[in-house]
Amino acid sequence: MNYKTSILGRRHEQDLIREYYESPKPELVAVFGRRRVGKTYLVKQFFDNDFDFYFTGSFETPRSTQLTLFKKELERYSGRKHLKPKDWYEAFESLREYLSSLHKERIVVFLDELPWMDTPKSGFLSAFSYFWNSWASSVPGLKLFVCGSATTWMLSKLIGDKGGMHGRVNRHIYLRPFTLFETEQFLKSKGIDWEHYQVTEAYMTMGGIPYYLDMLEGNLSLNENIDHLFFEEGAALSTEYDFIFRSLFRDSKVYRSVVELLATRSSGMSRKDIQEALKMDDGGLLTEVLDNLCKCDFLRQYAAFGKKERGQMYQLADLFSLFHLQFVSKYSGQDNHFWSNMLDNPRRTTWQGYAFEQVCMHHIPQIKLKLGISGVLSEVCSWSCKAFTDKDGTQHKGTQIDLVIDRRDETVNLCECKFSSDSYSISQDYAERLNSRKETFRAVTGTRKSLHTTMITTYGLKRNKYSDTAQREVTLDDLFRDLE
Repeated sequence: MNYKTSILGRRHEQDLIREYYESPKPELVAVFGRRRVGKTYLVKQFFDNDFDFYFTGSFETPRSTQLTLFKKELERYSGRKHLKPKDWYEAFESLREYLSSLHKERIVVFLDELPWMDTPKSGFLSAFSYFWNSWASSVPGLKLFVCGSATTWMLSKLIGDKGGMHGRVNRHIYLRPFTLFETEQFLKSKGIDWEHYQVTEAYMTMGGIPYYLDMLEGNLSLNENIDHLFFEEGAALSTEYDFIFRSLFRDSKVYRSVVELLATRSSGMSRKDIQEALKMDDGGLLTEVLDNLCKCDFLRQYAAFGKKERGQMYQLADLFSLFHLQFVSKYSGQDNHFWSNMLDNPRRTTWQGYAFEQVCMHHIPQIKLKLGISGVLSEVCSWSCKAFTDKDGTQHKGTQIDLVIDRRDETVNLCECKFSSDSYSISQDYAERLNSRKETFRAVTGTRKSLHTTMITTYGLKRNKYSDTAQREVTLDDLFRDLE
């Protein structure tokens, strides 16, 4: 299969776009995903910006202004003057007239940032629905691609709409952040050839988001880049966190409060605990907020071990947000070399530990491949418990396990994630803690499955008398495997 050389990775997504383009049927294709993840770039590069019509919505822009901009784009593509439409119905009618004049086997239309066109009381969605249902959906070879960063809007108002658009979006492509492998390849395409350790630190800071990674400069070290992008006066990414939430969620305050709470709880929290901590009413709002944050890749939802129906937990998964909340939001603005001067700071070490756990969570397929269990049905979660005394009188300390892989083949991998600048040495004390955690896990969960202590480290384990405490090992290099 030939892939666009201008697009790094995204091979599966390119295959889908090619399939939909080559289909003789009319296709309405929704491309959605987190802001800055590369949706617009993917579609534009695939088609080399060669569209029969392209228009993008503008953030917090009145309907009247957007209609004016729509008219100007239509004039540019059609080559003739148009009256300004009084509403979106007239705008789409003008688009219909122009497209009807084209005599082509394939007609490609790209409407970008669709949610931003749907301003309050604009009537955009009903007009768009009428345009597709009454005409476009019956035009052979018409390919209508739509994008939107507001994932919740795309899912509820377009893909999951119960009204005029119900079932009309027959194709959708969800674009996720880069993997470590894709991040490395992206950086190499920019002339940045860092070791896996530095690439991972960049990933833990930028979250695998292409737009942010593209800001890295090859003539600077990673620490210098982070200082430049986050901590210098007027740094490009210093206010990005605030803009993300304003652009994605109309009531961004409550969304931010949930994310900021979970940034303080590495093992996650239950819905009830979140509700109590934020003093929210037990209504549908929190459920909606949690659901939307999960759909936008900010949170991860998982079932607590052994609790399939109840015990759902929520964990902060967005690494960019975590970095911002740990450091950028607390920055006083008086040290342009803040990050470089944090090399040996315990705060940075603590952040690295939590962030690396999330990196591992983002790369479960690579971990399973290394463990030789790619084809084994598994459920993944974090796990923790408070101190307790069991029925035999044995006292157990409170403990936490970074990553639990509960396998269908009667085995559970209890994974410990360690991010260090050298091979990791298991001491006698740590070996005893690992064995104690295993015993505590069995006592609390009552599982009869085999328990395998699994170490996920940057450079592997240093061989000593305690290294055999871990039955399995996964290294950083294993997380960089390309699975496509």
